[in-house]
Amino acid sequence: QVQLVESGGGLVQPGGSLRLSCAASGFTFSMYTMSWYRRAPGKGRDMVAIISGDSGRTNYADSVKGRFTISRDNTKNTVYLQMNSLKPEDTAVYYCNAHRWGINEYDYWGQGTQVTVSS
Repeated sequence: QVQLVESGGGLVQPGGSLRLSCAASGFTFSMYTMSWYRRAPGKGRDMVAIISGDSGRTNYADSVKGRFTISRDNTKNTVYLQMNSLKPEDTAVYYCNAHRWGINEYDYWGQGTQVTVSS
């Protein structure tokens, strides 16, 4: 049974930091590209950061470049999102995604974790 379980969300003041974690199980973690997405109130779900299976490649949305860092530990089947210098506009539900391309594509989502940036 595939599971992606996010944790680490919460309420933080502007300028603060949070570290999100996503623990994966039920599939071969290292073979999947992992991503973080977010959905702000009243908006669609947008990609925030993405990391390749071997951690060799990362990419970020322009809005978070220089502030957020995605990483993964394939020995722990976990992907992380370190978020620094948080802004009110970073308020959203953050989702973990696992994707594998190929003849058969696989796509899994976590349940999301709320991040609220407010004073």
